[in-house]
Order: sequence, then structure tokens, then C-alpha cells
Amino acid sequence: MAYSRRKFFGLAGATAAGTLAISPLQAFLANKAFGQTTTMGYGPLVPDPNNLLELPAGFKYRVISRTGDLMADGNPVPNLHDGMAAFQGPRGTTILICNHEINGTGVTGSRVQVPSDLAYDPVCKGGTTNIVVNSNRQLVKQFASLGGTIRNCAGGPTPWGSWITSEENTTTPANGEGRVQSHGFNFEIPASATGPVKAVPLVDMGRFNHEAIAVDPKTGYVYETEDRGDGLFYRFIPNVPGKLAEGGKLQAMVIVGKPFAVNTNNRDLNSGQFAVGQKYSVDWVDIPNPNPIADDVRFQGSNLGAARFSRGEGIWYGNGEIYFAATNGGLISRGQIWRYIPGDETIDLFVESKSADELKAPDNIVVAPFGDLIICEDASGTNFLRGVTPQGQLYTFARNAFNGSEFAGACFSPDNQTMFVNVQSPGITLAIWGPWNSRQ
Repeated sequence: MAYSRRKFFGLAGATAAGTLAISPLQAFLANKAFGQTTTMGYGPLVPDPNNLLELPAGFKYRVISRTGDLMADGNPVPNLHDGMAAFQGPRGTTILICNHEINGTGVTGSRVQVPSDLAYDPVCKGGTTNIVVNSNRQLVKQFASLGGTIRNCAGGPTPWGSWITSEENTTTPANGEGRVQSHGFNFEIPASATGPVKAVPLVDMGRFNHEAIAVDPKTGYVYETEDRGDGLFYRFIPNVPGKLAEGGKLQAMVIVGKPFAVNTNNRDLNSGQFAVGQKYSVDWVDIPNPNPIADDVRFQGSNLGAARFSRGEGIWYGNGEIYFAATNGGLISRGQIWRYIPGDETIDLFVESKSADELKAPDNIVVAPFGDLIICEDASGTNFLRGVTPQGQLYTFARNAFNGSEFAGACFSPDNQTMFVNVQSPGITLAIWGPWNSRQ
């Protein structure tokens, strides 16, 4: 869907309340048109007069940041907003740390601009920005917080108050374009940062096509997804919990009784079918070389029996469990959500899409304060925010009515009242609030 410059910049401070009156017939047609497959959730979506975000009745939103807005550091907000998390700030503020999935090199075009001595690889355009929002969900300030990286896709928050940003890119200086560093690492930004921090790669966490991370607060172990069709599911055991830069051990998951041939996408006849809800015991194998010259960490693991997941993407800790998405997993390739339970050392297929109308291309996910998963879709055509109840039932929560861009970075404020989310392109960050306790 094309959008004009006037339309995009007209969204400054745009708000909408999902309270427009709709008839029973309109509600029925909304369900049919937008793929709401159950009567669960918050009800049908309400048309948005701004043609930006459709929400159930009673919910409201506000635009708090857009690509091109001038930040406190004097630079424009970069584009391609992706993974994000929210942290408690001083004086009732919320601090959002937002990834920018910018690929490539050079000094022209949208980029996260930081001083060259703080950048990891000064020619590279990706990185993160911090967005400070007050208790009224209004922007206080925004600034670059890490730069010189490539394609910062997702990552995840830590229990000790920082954000891990992850490179979904494994290029090296041999790929040219002026690169002076190898890529494919995680980096850490403290939520307390007031400006750019020095970008230090967390080498022992592995050099591969990173997507996202989640931390088990009971152990400090960090779980990592890999966005490859044959990617693995990893855990990083730090030498010192909470101090990832001091190194540790990288491992990959093995499904007990299903070594070597295991492809969990349910399309590989050699691996058999994984039924929703069936639990499997897991084990872990050490990755011999987490920082190889070649992009072969996943091959090291699969050669030792590690299970393969079809494009591992969003991951989040909640309810004492870890949920992660396989974006094109499943019999019809529309996506899976897996659930790993650290204390039991088991894994099960929590959700597998049976139709694009109920779920397609799950990407970033978050465990909501009320226990549901909120899933950001990243597919062609219309994208939605989908909800999943603790019982595994899907419902539709929101629709991108602006364009065909993906949703990304869904997360909740520390007071649990506001969900923040990005529309990746052209780059918009929104705050959403309403009757979260009214889900049926």
C-alpha cells in the first residue's frame, strides 16, 4: 500500500480510540475479513479514522516516534524499527531500547549515527536507539545508544536491566564495502545509558545469524534463536551470571530420542511428526567453536545431533517457560510456536498454524503480563498482532491498516498498562493501552 509523505508525517501524535459503534453485521464481516478464528480475545477490530492501527473497542494508541523525527542528539530517527523492550526509568518514565534492522554500509541513507570511536564497525549502519516516554505515554527524548553493527533484528531484555541486541548478519571484512570487523554477534546496552555506549561483541555467545535472546532469571542462562531454515536453538551458560562479557559456554539443544535427522518443521518425513502438546525431553551439546571464520556454528551443532528449527525468530521468557517462534515451520509453512520448560528440560510444540487466516509468519513475540503471548506477524500482505492464550488458543488483537509492513518489538511497560510496538517500515513506534483484563 503506497503512502504519501504528507500521510506519514501527519501521524505525529496521532491517536485513535477503538470505540466507534459497529453493527452486529459489521462485527461479523470484520471477523470474516480479518481472520479472527475464535470468539476468544477482545472482540472484533474497529476501523481506525487515521487508517493506521485497528484495535478492539476500548483500546487506544498514540504514535510516539517516527523515522526522520529529530532526536535529542541532533540526528534523525533511523528507519527499520525491529526488536524492542521496555525498562523502568527515573521519575515514572519508561525507557524503550529499539533495534534498527539496517543493512549495508556507507555514510548516506538512514543509519544509527554514533561517534566512530564507540562504533563497532564505523561503516555499518545498524544499531539501537533509546526512547524515553513519560507516564502519559508521551515522548520525552530519543537518542542513539549503539552503532556500527549490521541488521540489528531482535535480541531481548535481561533481568539485570539491559538490552541484548543481535546481528542477523555474518559478513566479514572479506565481503568488502569497507568493513573492518566480522559480524554475527550480540551486544549489550544498559537501560541506564544516557548516550551511545561502546559496542563490544559478546563473542562466546556465538557468531551466527542471530535473531533473539531470552534469559532465565533463575539461572542466568541465555537462550538464543537463529534465523536460518536449518537453524538451531542455543543456550549460553555464562561464567558469571549477569556478566556476559566475561565469557561462557555455548550449547545447542538435542531432542532426546530424535538425534541427527531431526527437523522440527513437520515437513521432513525422515524426522516424523511433532504433535501439538506432546512433550519431549531435551539434552544439550557443546559447540566446539562458537566464533568460527565460516558461518558454520549450526553445522557444528547438527553434526552432534542438535535439532533444527525452521527460521527461529522471536523468543521470550514468561510463566516460568520460554516460548520461541519458528517463522516458516509447520506442515503448511505458516509458523510454529515452541515452548521450552527449563526446570523440566522438556520441549513441546505449543502452536502450529493451520491457516494463514489464524497465524502467518510469527516473528517477535512477548509474554504479556496477563499470561498470553502477543505475536508480531511478518508476512506479505496484511499483518496482524495475534494473541495466544495459555491454553494455546489464537485470537486477533490488531491489524496494520497503514501498509504491508511487519509488526515488530511488542513489549509491555513496567506498570503493565501499555504495550509498545513498531511498524517496521517506514518506522513508527506506537503505545497501546486499554482494558487488558477484559479478554474473554
